[in-house]
This record gives sequence, structure tokens and C-alpha cells, in this order.
Amino acid sequence: MNVNGKKALVFGGTSGIGLAAAEQLKEKGAEVVVISRDPSKAGQLENIRTVACDVRDTDALSKVFESEAPFDILISAATGGSRASGPFLQMDIEGYRNSFDKLWGYTNCVRFGAEHLSEEGAIVLVSGAPARRAKVGQSAIASVGGAVEQFVRAIAPEIAPKRINVVSPGVIDTPMFGPESDQRVKMLEGATAKHLIPRAGTSEEVASGILFMVENDYVTGTTIDVDGGWILS
Repeated sequence: MNVNGKKALVFGGTSGIGLAAAEQLKEKGAEVVVISRDPSKAGQLENIRTVACDVRDTDALSKVFESEAPFDILISAATGGSRASGPFLQMDIEGYRNSFDKLWGYTNCVRFGAEHLSEEGAIVLVSGAPARRAKVGQSAIASVGGAVEQFVRAIAPEIAPKRINVVSPGVIDTPMFGPESDQRVKMLEGATAKHLIPRAGTSEEVASGILFMVENDYVTGTTIDVDGGWILS
């Protein structure tokens, strides 16, 4: 797909990976709409429109899709809510359940958005390296990421010729890790020290993977890893 002149909806596009994807789409000539629970987090975006919506609210989400239709590209990097971490047997089970808000947000986007997508349109979701190589304490995000990737494999044949894929990031230096500090630097260095590429990735590197999934018309129902070799480490 040549994204120039195409319309793209980017959920979770006010920071990090989603914002980087929105910016790269805009640079390639796409009309970009960023959708978030709090669009003000993005600050002033040049030539990118923002819309407020919580992906867990299906009524509001349906209205957004109806008002923005038709569109060619649907990307969701929205977390959907909180994420639990730590040993599973010590975890608050409600926290574990709440981690699946990410999955419900993605499924809502696909369920109510796919019908408004152009016939040769593309959907890209974001999972995470723990989906296939979890570290201790990552049972919640591993479960959610695995569900996202299997969901995409199951849905791809149903929506063809429309395409759907997943990008799976590793440790990415985003605002999720808090403000700039020596502690943050040390945390990212420690988390990636044993990876094949021993550094944190950037939002722009993950966004490039998302753009590849959008632009390559011969890819559907699969996952691309942008993880510095996490799953091989």
C-alpha cells in the first residue's frame, strides 16, 4: 500500500510507539487521526487531528468509526488500562484480569472498525516480546500478548483481502518508563544487557515495523519482532 493520500486512524497515538507511527504516516503523506482517552497528552500536533475516545467504550468507539469512515489504515497501540507484573502466585488476580483490557480494546477496534476499512486496508496491533519469551514476573503481559497474536492469526482469514498483523516490541525507551533520570538509564541498560542488541529500542524503530506491515501488501496474519533479539537471548 502506498500510504500517500490514505486515511489512517491511530489509537494510542499521543505518545511513544503510537505517536511515532502517526508521525511517520504523516511524513509519508497520509491523513492521520490520533485517538486517545486524553488527546491533550500529545501536545500540539502539526497536521494531525485528535479525537477523544476510550477503546473500552464500545458505543463511543462505534460512533468514532462511523464518523471517520471510510479509512484505509487502522493501528492500535493503546494499552487499554493498567498492567500487572510480579510473580503470578503473589499477584492480585483483579490486576491480572485488568491487564486484559489491552486485548479487549484491540478486539473492540477490530470488531467495530474492520467494516469501515477499505477493501485493501490494513490493521496493525502491538503485542510484546513476552508473548513468546516471558521473563519472571511477566505472566500477565505474556498472556495478553499471546492472546493478541493468536487473535490476529485467527481473524486474518475472516477479513481477507483486508490485512491484519502484529508488531511485537521488546524493551522500548518510551514515557512508560517515567521521566529521564539516571535510574531510568540503569533500568533500561539492565533490562537489555543480555539481548543480542544490548540497548533499548526507540519508538521510531517500532513504528518503522508498523509501517512495513501497512505498506507490504503480501503480509497478513503474522507477527514481526522489533525486540533487539529478546526472544533469541
